[in-house]
Amino acid sequence: MTSHLAYLSLGTNLGNKAQNLHIALTLIEEQVGTIVSQSAPYVSAPWGFTSENSFLNNAVVVETNLSPEELLETTQRIERSLGRTHKTVNRQYSDRLIDIDILFYDDVVMDTPALTLPHPLLHRRLFVLQPLAEIAPTLVHPVLQKDIHTLCSELQDEEVC
Repeated sequence: MTSHLAYLSLGTNLGNKAQNLHIALTLIEEQVGTIVSQSAPYVSAPWGFTSENSFLNNAVVVETNLSPEELLETTQRIERSLGRTHKTVNRQYSDRLIDIDILFYDDVVMDTPALTLPHPLLHRRLFVLQPLAEIAPTLVHPVLQKDIHTLCSELQDEEVC
C-alpha cells in the first residue's frame, strides 16, 4: 500500500474546545493514519461570520493509505461523530463543534464537486496558515507556487508566521 501525506486543519468554537480537538485527533489517529506532525493550538476570531465564540485551531500532517475521497469521507464521519450536523454550504459559515478541512494531499491538484485540492481558501485564512507554517513552513502550494511561510507572511506581519 502506498502511503500519502495529508495536511489537515482542525477548528472548533463550541463546547470544550481543547477536548474537541483532542478527541478529533485521537479519531484521526485511529481512522485516518499516523499523525507525524502537529501544531500548537491557535486562538482565532471567526472568519466569514460573526460570533461571540473564538476558535481553537491547529494543523496536522497525517501519513495515510486513504485516497483523497476516502479521506474526505472519513473526516466528515469523524465530524458527525463529534456532533457536527452540517457542513458549510455556499460559504454560509456558523459556529461548530469541529471542522476538519483537507488542505493538501501530497501535491495533488483536483477539483471535483465533492473535493477541491489544495483547499481553495487556505491562502486567505491566517487561522489555517499560522498553524500550518509552524509544522510545514517550506511546503510549496502546488498551484500558487509559494511556500506556506510566504503565504502566511503575505497575509500578516512576518512575526506571526
